[in-house]
Amino acid sequence: MTTINETLDKIMQLDIPSREMLMEILQKRQIEERRKEIVRNGKQSKAAYKAGKITPTSAANVVGLLNNF
Repeated sequence: MTTINETLDKIMQLDIPSREMLMEILQKRQIEERRKEIVRNGKQSKAAYKAGKITPTSAANVVGLLNNF
């Protein structure tokens, strides 16, 4: 298994434009993974709502709950 440091050392051997391209690719992939995570969370929340496990509440109530943390 390759360590992060070994991977970084290999990346630093690339020329600057290649490293910049790699950063762009990683950033776009990270954004896409985050979008997928948001969709999964939304589907789980919708299913929980339909199953009666969660109920609607007001924004004021949510803020009040958050202030108690």
